[in-house]
Amino acid sequence: MKIISAEFIKSAVKPDQYPKTGMPEIAFTGRSNVGKSSLINTLLGRKKLAQTSATPGKTRLINFFTVNGKLSFVDLPGYGFAKVSRAEQEKWGPMIETYLRERESLRLVVSILDVRHDPTRQDRDLIEWLRHYGRRHLIVLTKTDKLSRGEALKRCRQIAASLGLGADDTPVLFSAQTGEGKGEVWKVISAIL
Repeated sequence: MKIISAEFIKSAVKPDQYPKTGMPEIAFTGRSNVGKSSLINTLLGRKKLAQTSATPGKTRLINFFTVNGKLSFVDLPGYGFAKVSRAEQEKWGPMIETYLRERESLRLVVSILDVRHDPTRQDRDLIEWLRHYGRRHLIVLTKTDKLSRGEALKRCRQIAASLGLGADDTPVLFSAQTGEGKGEVWKVISAIL
């Protein structure tokens, strides 16, 4: 997809704050510091549209972006380790679950995992939850530039097996540094739209 425009719409915590654009939404979720914002920025060809940080927990609200005035990307707060208070982290769970369960315009959830690490209990729970509620999802394994090509492919097979994925659910290998996987992610998004 050719990106003509991409801009931040607003941040929200609860449904009555979500934008009422009527556009299909693609949500991005994963552990803190897994590369959600970097993936969004790479897909949109922007450097700092979605805020990135070396400090886990930078994204604390549900952030909505419009793409070409026809589609919304939604950057969800990361789960797991984050340098924020426990009380703050505990608010994120219900906030994220409410969005994922209730948002009618949600078309795809991109579940992001770091290719170098095994899926956590939280990763597994999220993927199981998405399956249970029938939410379409795509698993993207980030930071592939940190491994050799052979090692990245091996890790992809291991992660797919550990999550019980079938041949139709093969994760996409992605690197914000090299752009690997960008076209594959867009291909899935375009097919859903």
